[in-house]
Amino acid sequence: MDKKIRVLVAKPGLDGHDRGAKVIASALADAGMEVIYTGLHQTPEKIVRTAVEEDVDVIGLSVLSGAHMSIFPKVLELLKKEGKTDILLTGGGIIPAEDMEELNKLGVGKLFGPGSKTQEIAEYISNWHNKNRE
Repeated sequence: MDKKIRVLVAKPGLDGHDRGAKVIASALADAGMEVIYTGLHQTPEKIVRTAVEEDVDVIGLSVLSGAHMSIFPKVLELLKKEGKTDILLTGGGIIPAEDMEELNKLGVGKLFGPGSKTQEIAEYISNWHNKNRE
């Protein structure tokens, strides 16, 4: 039996808008993934601790607050400290294209902006999982 892809969906920082994160969490669950949604106002430390405890394959961050250039690198740093560099860090939100490029260079996976199709996100995660975890 195939192991379900385990995805942690988190809303870091002070941003209180979680509708998009909930839509993504639901779409990934509908695509057959096991989704853990942490809710609002998560710290990078709590996100990584939960990811390790839940043994996830993927962390998806929803960042609308403009703090993406500090949050994504911090989560990467904490994953590295935990020896969990095999977890895909991806996400989306209001992130300028040049910042997406910079974050990709640091090791963040593909990032998705407003209007991205949920099917595209699910396929990206599935393809990454097939390539890196099976």
